[in-house]
Amino acid sequence: MIDNTNSNALIVNLSILLSQPTGISNYAQRVFPNLKALNLILLTAKNHPEYKCYCIPDNLTPAHGTKGHFRRLVWTQWELPKIYYQLRSQLLFSPLPEAPLHSNCRFVVMSHDLIPLRFPKRFSPLTPYHRYYIPQVLKQAQHVICNSQATADDIVNFYQIPANKITPIHLAHDRTHFRFLNLPTRNYFLYIGRQDPYKNLQRLITAFAALPNNDYELWLVGPTDKRYTPFLQAQVEELGITNRVKFLNYVAYADLPIIINGAIALVFPSLWEGFGFPVLEAMACGTPVITSNLSSLPEVAGDAAILINPYNTAEITDAMQQLTTDAELRSQLSIKGIDRANQFSWEKTGQATVEVLSRFL
Repeated sequence: MIDNTNSNALIVNLSILLSQPTGISNYAQRVFPNLKALNLILLTAKNHPEYKCYCIPDNLTPAHGTKGHFRRLVWTQWELPKIYYQLRSQLLFSPLPEAPLHSNCRFVVMSHDLIPLRFPKRFSPLTPYHRYYIPQVLKQAQHVICNSQATADDIVNFYQIPANKITPIHLAHDRTHFRFLNLPTRNYFLYIGRQDPYKNLQRLITAFAALPNNDYELWLVGPTDKRYTPFLQAQVEELGITNRVKFLNYVAYADLPIIINGAIALVFPSLWEGFGFPVLEAMACGTPVITSNLSSLPEVAGDAAILINPYNTAEITDAMQQLTTDAELRSQLSIKGIDRANQFSWEKTGQATVEVLSRFL
């Protein structure tokens, strides 16, 4: 039982938490253990014995599809305020930009990116969600945390939220998992991520096909998507490189470090990212990185990657060609990447988050 006479509690909304976390769920899973300095109560469907917990339904996550999202939004508006007042909480922290709008709950939220507004899809429910719901949440929030300066700038520009109400806090990677394994480099370039158009795979495939040497492969790691994958496969066939491009679909988390360590380079020419986990994870493995000079990606990569204009396929080709011929450059990028990745940690992310939340408790 929770002593609800404690009126200083920070409640942390873990309704998004998945058993196999990715994306926002991964952030939520990683950040809350680093908030222990505060008087936490976790709103969670799974018990965490070392914390005070308040049990919530287990059917509010993306694992339950659109229905899970809808149930979570309804629960957030109608049930969460009741819990807030029952626990006599002083502040709610939500690891995604969702919070009760028609109550007097005080809250701080995390905003990850505004990609559905930059690259809207027809009939996608994410467009009205980002256009109407999220701006109301951010306006009513005591403060907004986000994952990069690029996202902070988007929040100001798209939603007219004052910059002094926003704190960018970089995310991190699992250091015990993504690390240098001293494996031999093989003959493939690697991409990790979804296959949405803004990820820019069409230009990546075109750039790869233009390499003068046919000894290399391109491995695309990430869930195939019936909306986009067939077009990419048709492009590969038309370019005559079917035997050199592998669509590997989803790869188990346990296998990712081995695949990353074996690659010549990670090529991540996305047109926009809120943060860009694959870039950081590849650098932590000592794998050279080619990535975009847009959005948050230069913030993550620093001077430890080759930055390209993602709209220019010739630049992507040239960067890949450089890495096939220049062993010294590969070695330099490997060393720089490991050093750069060491500057990021979940402890740092958590400490910076504690500092923000403490201001409102």
